[in-house]
Amino acid sequence: MSANLPSFFQLYQRLISIPSVSCLDPSWDTSNKPVIDQLAEWLESLGFSVEVKALLTSPGKYNLLARYQPHNERQGGLLLSGHTDTVPWDEGRWQFDPFKLTEKDNRWYGLGSADMKGFFAFVIEALKSVDINALKKPLTILATADEETTMAGARELNAFTAFKPDFAVIGEPTSMAPIKMHKGHLTNAVKVIGKSGHSSNPAAGVNAIDIIHEVIGELKTLRQHLQQRYQQPSFEVPYPTMNFGHIHGGDAANRICACCELHIDLRPLPGMDLAEFSGLIQQQLGGIQQRYPGAIEIIDMHPPIPGFACPDQSPWLQLAEALSGETAAAVNYCTEAPFVQQLGCDTIVMGPGSIAQAHQPNEFITLAEIDPAQQQIRELIRRVCE
Repeated sequence: MSANLPSFFQLYQRLISIPSVSCLDPSWDTSNKPVIDQLAEWLESLGFSVEVKALLTSPGKYNLLARYQPHNERQGGLLLSGHTDTVPWDEGRWQFDPFKLTEKDNRWYGLGSADMKGFFAFVIEALKSVDINALKKPLTILATADEETTMAGARELNAFTAFKPDFAVIGEPTSMAPIKMHKGHLTNAVKVIGKSGHSSNPAAGVNAIDIIHEVIGELKTLRQHLQQRYQQPSFEVPYPTMNFGHIHGGDAANRICACCELHIDLRPLPGMDLAEFSGLIQQQLGGIQQRYPGAIEIIDMHPPIPGFACPDQSPWLQLAEALSGETAAAVNYCTEAPFVQQLGCDTIVMGPGSIAQAHQPNEFITLAEIDPAQQQIRELIRRVCE
């Protein structure tokens, strides 16, 4: 059903042309509403019922849910999901206009061409040749906001009328190879408050840098324990990771440091309880907290992201493997998959473009991968919904 829609290139071009940057810096952040409105127009013309919801936690940001429900059936079928936002761009490193789809050297360049506004162009193009009136199971399209920052859109899926697909595919760039699991993500700040004083008399104060040194020692012990206790061989790095990414404290060599802060990045394996994971940190630092009452504060820097895994025995995962000709893999980066999976459906990550292009200047998708990806998406819709 073409519904007189633009060509595939024009679909792609239009989506790239609409800024939809998600950034914690307000000077960069933009609303995704124009992208949502454009998708709503196209999907309604294809016969989908469209629901748009403003996010409660992110002003100016919106989710879209488009459904085709044979016989008003809300359960089962296929969910194709993606995010409408992009990261900011470094103007000095781009050779092309980030918001103008540019063809050169058998590539299409543009911000979001791979990660991942282009996915929606693939979906719309696939639907042109699918008779949705022949579908026997529901087909649902989900477009979210703020994946690149807080994942606020994916966290607010319960705002929509209840639905439960059989199978969900997150269209992040994987070169159309299925991803069956990824790790979670937590970022914590460990803030230590000491007591300042003149450096000539160390006993007159409490040096926060000395305490943070003890903190790091305890966390390194915990890190080694986690590596030995938890293993998942599907991952390139098969254990939970803990990275000390940022530390700052003090202001002068001749002062006792009164405050020091350490930022740590934690990547738990799928299935690990995030509250338990945080509890292990509290427990490991318990001895230091007893010696320095009230001196240590552990702060969650953003809401945690769980890991996710799709069971190997899932028939839908096996279908994705058969369609792609690839064995499902595990990756270390995060997606919206764990939140979509909470709908109660088998979930994978699989979409056009290469993850190597994500968040890169001169982001692109190659022309050679377009036709095979379109064919795979069309066949996926038919195999699940017809």
